[in-house]
Amino acid sequence: MSPEPNDRAAGVQGAAASLLNGLKVLEAFRIGRPSLGVTEVAQIVDLHKSTVSRILSGLAAAGYLEREQENGRYRLGLGVIGLAGPLLAELDVRRLARGPLEHLTLQTQETSALSVWNGTGAIVVEQAPSPQFVKHTAYIGTRFDRYESSSVRVFLAALPESAVSQLLETGQIARTATSGLGTDVAAHLAQVREQGVALNDGFTDPQEFGVSAPVKDYRGEVVGCITLSAPRGRISPEAHADLIAAVRAAAEEVTDRLGGAPAKPES
Repeated sequence: MSPEPNDRAAGVQGAAASLLNGLKVLEAFRIGRPSLGVTEVAQIVDLHKSTVSRILSGLAAAGYLEREQENGRYRLGLGVIGLAGPLLAELDVRRLARGPLEHLTLQTQETSALSVWNGTGAIVVEQAPSPQFVKHTAYIGTRFDRYESSSVRVFLAALPESAVSQLLETGQIARTATSGLGTDVAAHLAQVREQGVALNDGFTDPQEFGVSAPVKDYRGEVVGCITLSAPRGRISPEAHADLIAAVRAAAEEVTDRLGGAPAKPES
């Protein structure tokens, strides 16, 4: 039997290919699509339905997926938490950011979150939700891969231009040309890098406001990102400066706890 197109393209065969395909299937499940059927997964990961069906059954048997009895669809199981738990427990930036996040939310009454970069997106690893009834939330595990997201631009600003270009050209980071951020990506990211903050003033959604600032370690490398999110209708333009200052202060506090020394932008 000849290898499937995915295996040939990747140049990986046998057990290694099966393992990678299993990981791809797990990654198909997102906050916005927690429940998927065999056909949907096959389309997302570009594998044959028969292969996907076997992988789903195996992952369910191992506890990494659960099958919904009423419709036969799948969703992530508790076994995934067992895998992620040790990583989250050992993630210093997450542990050290908890206090500053809670203070930021108390100060602003809006949701604050910590994200880390996985190479192709910003992943939320900690959150302090707003106490208000109407709020924006970023649950742990949420992945952002749109250029217009303030957290994504903070991480992109720390990457070489060639890496940014590749992410955009391959579509791993999606970008909307009419978002209002302009067409000169390099110039914009240089501004983000210089100011130490990125703003999302309705760029991802007309109702969404966000501001992000980088967290750096003792080497000066960006290892995380503090983001404040809120319904845009509640945030007046006059409030932007205070919220930016609050987010930047929270990020600098976490950076200080990691032994870093953030460069503060000139006033």
